[in-house]
Amino acid sequence: MSVKSFTQPLAMVRVTDVKDEEAPTVLLVDNNQMSLHRLTNIFRQREFNVVTCEDGDKAVDEYIRLDPELVVLALDIPSMDGHLAALEMREHGKECRILFSSPKRQAQLANDATHSAGAIGWVEKPITASAIDSIWDLVLGPIPEAPGLEDLDTIHPVEDMIQIEKDEGPLPLPLPDVNTLPLPINPLPVEERIEPKKKSSKAKRLLIVIVIFTGLGAAGWYVWSNGLI
Repeated sequence: MSVKSFTQPLAMVRVTDVKDEEAPTVLLVDNNQMSLHRLTNIFRQREFNVVTCEDGDKAVDEYIRLDPELVVLALDIPSMDGHLAALEMREHGKECRILFSSPKRQAQLANDATHSAGAIGWVEKPITASAIDSIWDLVLGPIPEAPGLEDLDTIHPVEDMIQIEKDEGPLPLPLPDVNTLPLPINPLPVEERIEPKKKSSKAKRLLIVIVIFTGLGAAGWYVWSNGLI
């Protein structure tokens, strides 16, 4: 942390973006746009590089990415409250310098969170430049221990990772229970096709002989009955 940048007089600085790469960075976390705007002006006057975000999850990600010299963190933010976000930051960086902001009605909550997360203090909303000036020595002071880290897993348990089993192909089909199998259905009888019996050649010859003699008999009777012979 650059103490020189932290202690530079306000009167010598304008409210503008800081281009100095060696300037300290402050991460401002609040879902109230008015509060973010006010804090941005205050810390740009102190020649900080200012980064803002509006929820706890994003704040933790930005802290890990930026490693800022100071975090001003509202307690009442969405996705992850300020207390839990501060503990996550302290877990990643033991030298994380956190200043909570909270409305006066939540003073007890702010005191408890400050102790648990090892924050350097808390400031009452709405934050003013004079309020920051009054606690600036505290901001530059030593970073307290964070006893709440011991209970972090209880406050925010980490879910066990689910191991995906290796696909070893389709499961074998279970054998059916013989007691539950349906009874077989008797197939319908198939009608047998009866082929007509072929007449023997002997019967054919006999039939021909009978036809011939019948014809001859009829012809002889016709001749006799008409006196032709």
